[in-house]
Amino acid sequence: MHIIQAIIMGIVQGLSEFLPVSSSGHLVIASNLYKVFSANELQAQSSQEVFLDIMLHLGTLIAVLIYFREDVFQIIKALFNAVKTRNFSDNNAKMGIYITIGTIITIGVALPISDIAEKLLFNPIAVGFLLIGTGVLLCLSEFYSKRLPEKQDNIDLKTSIIMGIAQGLAAFPGFSRSGLTISSALFNKKSRVAAARYSFLLSIPIILGASMVYPLFKLDLKETLTFNWTAIILGTIVSGVVGYLCIKYFLQFVGKYSLSFFGYYCLITGALTSAFFLFISVGL
Repeated sequence: MHIIQAIIMGIVQGLSEFLPVSSSGHLVIASNLYKVFSANELQAQSSQEVFLDIMLHLGTLIAVLIYFREDVFQIIKALFNAVKTRNFSDNNAKMGIYITIGTIITIGVALPISDIAEKLLFNPIAVGFLLIGTGVLLCLSEFYSKRLPEKQDNIDLKTSIIMGIAQGLAAFPGFSRSGLTISSALFNKKSRVAAARYSFLLSIPIILGASMVYPLFKLDLKETLTFNWTAIILGTIVSGVVGYLCIKYFLQFVGKYSLSFFGYYCLITGALTSAFFLFISVGL
């Protein structure tokens, strides 16, 4: 693995983790495009590439923890106090419960489809089609939301359950985690800003869990000695910095503008991706 490849992947991860355009899908696309233009064979990701993906997600996890550090602290503090006093009326305590419930539902949805999702990591054509699906959902949710007389800024139990299901389905690369969760909240009459903030907070336990599961249970520690750690560390740092800036400016964006822009982007990118790699596979 080259340092340039890791930095490019870090930029892609940092931008696409929080934008509703599918980070996993873009990592698949970027990785395969790099192989095409560097004249390398299109094949399943190596252990080093998979580990890089995990580390890039860890970089964006650190970014969201830093950006929402006050929110995270208040939620954890309120949740512990609520358990101690058995009084869950505090809004931050409720948010902690909703995130816990949403995370459990996400795991329940994602685990049964995990094997299929992992196979799609090696199929940029299928990823392109799923990216089109993300685009359709974004456009439809914006169309529906704009016609509501008023939108709610609060996140409730029903919304947390729906967003947990959506986040679980985003195990499929090409289905954007933030795109599906935000869209599902818009369909449930929530404002874009409230949906985006909760989507980012809901991502924390899942990204943390995913970052721990692979290294603990699937990684050969001896094999890590052969990894290009300079490239991996640089890529992780880049993903974190870009991710932090992305969160900051995306929240400003959704407060003023429609998500349809990202919907159109997903539609076009998905169509071009599927067409390009279909052409490559036929040509090969």
